[in-house]
Amino acid sequence: MGGHPILLPWIGCGNLEIVKSCSLASMPSKDPTPLPKPQSPSGETPASSGSRSWWQAQRENLLTVVLALLLAFGIRTFVAEARWIPSDSMLPTLEEGDRLVVEKVSYRFGSPRRGDIIVFNPPAKLNFDGAYIKRVIGLPGDRIRIANGEVIINGIPLREDYIYAPPDYSCPGERCPGVPNQGSEFVVPPRSYFVMGDNRNDSQDSHVWGFLPEENIIGNTIFRFWPPNRLHFFAPPKYPELLPEAQVLGNTAR
Repeated sequence: MGGHPILLPWIGCGNLEIVKSCSLASMPSKDPTPLPKPQSPSGETPASSGSRSWWQAQRENLLTVVLALLLAFGIRTFVAEARWIPSDSMLPTLEEGDRLVVEKVSYRFGSPRRGDIIVFNPPAKLNFDGAYIKRVIGLPGDRIRIANGEVIINGIPLREDYIYAPPDYSCPGERCPGVPNQGSEFVVPPRSYFVMGDNRNDSQDSHVWGFLPEENIIGNTIFRFWPPNRLHFFAPPKYPELLPEAQVLGNTAR
């Protein structure tokens, strides 16, 4: 080979020229000293070592389960959760048995919008252990009346193509005990909302039990994931008939 010579370590068979012809007979006949076997820690038997490994594996499994539960709890509490519809008060938008995703993040940074479908804890006076789902109709500061099958916001009738049927009651009025029965209209208080079911004539909502406090709101419905043939993302409807100043009134009266 060209270049610099390669120096091989000495292995006990003469000079470098006869390395290849070195016979087994010239190698040391004594067996090499065996490596010592690994020893268990002082006082620990193989059985106890196996037991410790088993408990260590179970501890890791338990830790994984606990972390998964904490993560699921955190997501459900602060981010989103699944809900199902037990009644027909939101027909035709939502049907009984629908499964929904309700997000809880947006209302930490902003307020509910008109038309949002929200999930909330009903007022304590209803003594109901569960959640309601309705649509936001009146914002804080809005002047509202319901007459002749129309919901009128700040003097302008809403165009609502999502309802099952027009309301057959008037507010204020005897069939609208949730709001003060005086004058021709009522005003939504600060930090409160007027919510209604899309099935207007078969819904226990604000026209029955009153205004919804803001702190009772759980979240906003964003997606229907069941049944598969009715998958749908929800966005608040637009109300072009409402004047910009009417929307500002609702938002600034908080």
